Amino acid sequence: MKLIGYFRSSAAFRVRIALNLKGIGVEHASRHLRKGEQSTPDYAALNPQKLVPAMVLDSGEVLTQSLAILEYLEETHPEPPLLPKDPVGRARVRALALICAADIHPIQNLRVLSYLRDKFDQTEEGTFAWSRHWIETGFDGYEATVAGDPKTGAFSHGDRPTMADLCLVPQIFNAARFKVDMARYPTIQRIYANCMKHPAFDAAQPAKQPDAEP
Repeated sequence: MKLIGYFRSSAAFRVRIALNLKGIGVEHASRHLRKGEQSTPDYAALNPQKLVPAMVLDSGEVLTQSLAILEYLEETHPEPPLLPKDPVGRARVRALALICAADIHPIQNLRVLSYLRDKFDQTEEGTFAWSRHWIETGFDGYEATVAGDPKTGAFSHGDRPTMADLCLVPQIFNAARFKVDMARYPTIQRIYANCMKHPAFDAAQPAKQPDAEP
């Protein structure tokens, strides 16, 4: 299998963590998003959305959208699980994952910020303020959900990583870039610290990827 991503992509980061947790070896390839390499005809033929990541299976089939890829990995490589066994627990983990992957990330990623700058004459600080607002809005809900809930353990759900943590950690890296005050989120910070002690999370972080830049 081949994973096509970008070192700073939150969505690719999620998939890298899952691959590491499950011990799945893949070939890694990069498309430099700031240089527009995701828009070249050859890549657009693989992923018409022109986004990363894309996963090319040994069969030649191409998977897109990080959460769909995570679900595929969970179904084809069920150990260790990214989702609890009970339906209510699975729904809780998916809901937490979607706070980051659906409600925060899409409205503060590169193409949205570029559109704000190019079409609405926003300054760099203006785009940062936009990003901070939506990260904080999402984290307010995430913190309120996990804080004090007995289902929260060392991680967002229980005492082993789940899909929720795979989506949370990359968003915390983004929060640092946009100067979010994380002191407001003590439970999220505790979960993050536990995640980053895990080799699968540590090895997946942007700075440790072959295409990493300062």
